Amino acid sequence: MARKSIGIVMNGVTGRMGYRQHLLRSILAIREQGGLRLADGTDLWPEPVLVGRSEAKLRDLAARHGLDAWTTDLDEALARPGVEVYFDAQVTGARVAAIRKAVAAGKHVYTEKPLADDLEGALALAKLADESGIKHGVVQDKLFLPGLLKLKRLIDGGFFGRILSVRGEFGYWVFEGDWQEAQRPSWNYRAEDGGGIILDMFCHWRYVLDAIAQVRSVQALGATHVPERVDEDGKPYEATADDAAYGIFELDGGIVAQINSSWTTRVFRDELVEFQVDGTEGSAVAGLRRCRVQHRSMTPKPVWNPDLPATEDFRAQWQEIPDNTVFDNGFKTQWEMFLRHVTEDAPFSWDFYAGARGVQLAELGLQAWREGRRIEVPELRR
Repeated sequence: MARKSIGIVMNGVTGRMGYRQHLLRSILAIREQGGLRLADGTDLWPEPVLVGRSEAKLRDLAARHGLDAWTTDLDEALARPGVEVYFDAQVTGARVAAIRKAVAAGKHVYTEKPLADDLEGALALAKLADESGIKHGVVQDKLFLPGLLKLKRLIDGGFFGRILSVRGEFGYWVFEGDWQEAQRPSWNYRAEDGGGIILDMFCHWRYVLDAIAQVRSVQALGATHVPERVDEDGKPYEATADDAAYGIFELDGGIVAQINSSWTTRVFRDELVEFQVDGTEGSAVAGLRRCRVQHRSMTPKPVWNPDLPATEDFRAQWQEIPDNTVFDNGFKTQWEMFLRHVTEDAPFSWDFYAGARGVQLAELGLQAWREGRRIEVPELRR
C-alpha cells in the first residue's frame, strides 16, 4: 500500500496534555496502526517535529519514542521540508504569536484551547487564517468521548422529547503542592499567565452546550478558594486566578443549564465530569464513558418523607446505554478528522471561529462574575 508522509510541528509536547493526549495517544497511535487510511487507499504517515523550550526534555522524549526530529527553534521547525501542519499545546499566553508565525509560513493550524486570551485576539486569528487560505481547527475533545457520543445519539433520536434543563458537575481536588505534588501546572492558578478555570472550562462548556442548543446568556460566580499554592520548584506563590466557577446558561428553547467547575472539590460521583439532561419524555446522565437513562414510562414516583430512611435504590432504576460501537480515543478521533480535512478537504466543523465562540463565553463569564449580572451572548459571524 502506498504511503504519504505529512510533517507536523508539535509545539508544547513536553507538557502533560501535549504529550499524553496529542503525541502519545494520537499521533504515535496513528503511526502504530500503520498510518491513517485515506479514501484513495493511501496510508497517511504523520512525521512529528517536536518543539519546546527545554532541549533536555525534547531529547529525552524523542529518544523514548524513536523520533529524531526535535528543536527549540520554532522558525527552524516551520521551515523544514515536508511540514504541512502546525499544532500548538503551549500555555495560552504563548499561543497567538506562535500561530501567527505558522500562518505566515503557510501551514495549516490545529490548536488546543483557549485559542487566545480574549475574543478580540481569537477573532483576529480566525480572520487571518481565513485570509491566508489555510485550514484551521481547534481541539474540542469532549464531543468525541463515549459518554457524550451516546448522549448525542439520544438527542438525535428524540429520546428526551422537549429538553428542559442540563446540569453539569466537573472537577476534583488539585493538591496545593506542599505535602502532595499538584496534578496541574502552577500557571493554571496565575491569572497573569493565562490561568483560571473560567477561561479554561467555559471554552469546553460552550461546544458541549451548543451541541444541545445554542447558548444565549450566561451568569457566573467565580472563586479563588485556595489563595496560596506551591509551584514545581517548591516555592509558595499567590493564586491570582479562579479555581472554581458556578455558571448558569440559558439555551435556545428555554433550556436552562447549570454547570459547576472546580479544582477544589472531592469527587462523589461515578466520573470526573457528568451531565444530566432532563426532558419531558426522559432523562440521561452522561459522563466521560458511561450514559444512563430513565424514560418517562419507567420513572418512579418518589414521596418526600424526611422522617423515614429512603427505601428505593435510585441509581438502580436507570438503564445503561450500550456502546454499540468501538470508541477510539477522542483526541485521536479528532486528529484523524483534521488530517482528513487537510489532505482530502473532508468536512471539519471545529475551526478557529468555533474556538472564538469558546473564548467569547469565557470572557462574558468573567464579565458576568465581575459585574454580578446576567449577560447575553451575541452571535458571532464570520
